[in-house]
Amino acid sequence: MAVSMLSVCVGHSKNWTMDVNPSGKRRVFVQTETGSVLGLELDRSDNAHTVKRRLQLALNIPTLQTSLSCGDMILKNDLSTVRNHSPLLLTRNCLHRSSSSPCLSPSPKDVEETDTRGPIEVIGCANHFPGTKQLVKEIVEAMMNGIDPVPIHSGLGGAYLFRGCNGENIAIIKPTDEEPFAPNNPKGFVGKALGQPGLKRSVRVGETGFREVAAYLLDYDGFANVPLTALVKVTHSIFNVNNDGMSGNNHLQMEQLSKIASFQKFIPHDCDASDHGTSSFPVAAVHRIGILDIRILNTDRHGGNLLVRKLSSVERFEQVELVPIDHGLCLPETLEDPYFEWIHWPQASIPFSDDELQYIAKLDPFHDSDMLRLELPMIHEACLRILILCTTFLKAATTFGLCLAEIGEMMSRDFQGRMDEPSELELICIKARSMLHVREIEDFVVKADDDEFQFDFECDDHEQDLPKNSSRYLEDKPVTKNKHHSRINDLNGTNSLFSLAENGDKGQDEHVMAKGSFSCGVGNWGLNLGGGNPPHTSSENMILHDQISGDSSYVTLADMTEEEWPEFLINFQKLLYPAFMNHKAQSMGQGLR
Repeated sequence: MAVSMLSVCVGHSKNWTMDVNPSGKRRVFVQTETGSVLGLELDRSDNAHTVKRRLQLALNIPTLQTSLSCGDMILKNDLSTVRNHSPLLLTRNCLHRSSSSPCLSPSPKDVEETDTRGPIEVIGCANHFPGTKQLVKEIVEAMMNGIDPVPIHSGLGGAYLFRGCNGENIAIIKPTDEEPFAPNNPKGFVGKALGQPGLKRSVRVGETGFREVAAYLLDYDGFANVPLTALVKVTHSIFNVNNDGMSGNNHLQMEQLSKIASFQKFIPHDCDASDHGTSSFPVAAVHRIGILDIRILNTDRHGGNLLVRKLSSVERFEQVELVPIDHGLCLPETLEDPYFEWIHWPQASIPFSDDELQYIAKLDPFHDSDMLRLELPMIHEACLRILILCTTFLKAATTFGLCLAEIGEMMSRDFQGRMDEPSELELICIKARSMLHVREIEDFVVKADDDEFQFDFECDDHEQDLPKNSSRYLEDKPVTKNKHHSRINDLNGTNSLFSLAENGDKGQDEHVMAKGSFSCGVGNWGLNLGGGNPPHTSSENMILHDQISGDSSYVTLADMTEEEWPEFLINFQKLLYPAFMNHKAQSMGQGLR
């Protein structure tokens, strides 16, 4: 099972190719950290300096001490790697604002002279978003007839209903610079620049829009019923601009402001899941939405972002359809605690159907990540690793026979008092990560033996000789040579990795945390990652201590090298089967108690 997961699947494959401008020029969309946007045509002579100069002239903003980036890539000068229709972000190198060089809003005259495209322009290949052109055409025609969009007052971020000629709702547009904490948020949630940590530390301000698009692109064949979603550059005077960091509806009179935003087709509905009894929800709909949520590690699946449509035909009396929306907090950059409201619904405990299992079996996380890199060049590599990890976990769990609720439980953290404990999925990742560094130590010891070098852990003079990434995973406490190899054997799995253990006293949570033993289920059963080692002696416990004492994210995948990442995935998959067995045993133990 561990090896087969890494093979390339052929299911759900599409020929994703980026459209090329016949003129040979590339069109990019440059956004400043305060939200101003400019569409530019690049030729081969353009570089980062010429782009900054054009921004300075068109938007009247300072460009000294600034950096131009596209996702994880900082564009020093050469722009040859920038693809057509890529969104770029201009940020200042210094986080502190200078009162002598304010970032001003774009001058309408300058924008019109530089960017004469239509009021709504799709970012990316329009062929990948069927129906978008027609929706845009209807909205533009309505705008020309004086039908303006309407602000949506609910929610934490700025959102606008764009309508058709008859006043019907066509699409919901959410500007990226009006997200919670973004500089132009109209509801008072301001204070950060684009690119800084947002509502969740692993989702940056201004980046929920492309995550909405990613969820739509990953929903192959409309399996989970995600509405049509695209990334657009949209120009209108209704958008909000905050002056001097103060929130409010400060629309610059009659100025046409361009912004990058998510564009989602409006779905007529009767209510949302929070206002409707969940017992009538179709099992297939709950399963399909849950499958998507697991793949993208959705950290915000609550009843308010599940639309409910009542089917009116006689044959479908009292039947409903579910439409999932608001996927801006999916694909975090670290392994977060997800929120799956469906986890306690009875539908989630029903086994998957054959069609659902077949769909999951055809999923190829490596193809999915390649597709997103191509279609959303600004996406971070850390987000793609989360996608690969969670899809791999889903495929293995369904092969083992777990239901949707059980998979969700293994991915969710357990809260004990005021503290949350790592989920079973996080514990597996921590163990897989520790196995990488044990291999590093083994390789180092073998090399030392070949060189007839006397390696002594008790000698402080040789600490600098340890591999760079392994030193911080070793205890400060001296370790004798005769115990070194036995510890490596323990961490490599010679001793039992997943053992059922009874924690006699719940009041000793802090002591248990320090030992590296976490209760991952309910009651007194737990996963013991110590492998039989005495307290405070394994490098694995140090990893646990370092992760827990820091940020709320226990597992970070982005800092692994290209060589470590595949090896980590192999280790991860080797640990899944015993983890699933352990979870089943925990569930049986809970039932017996």
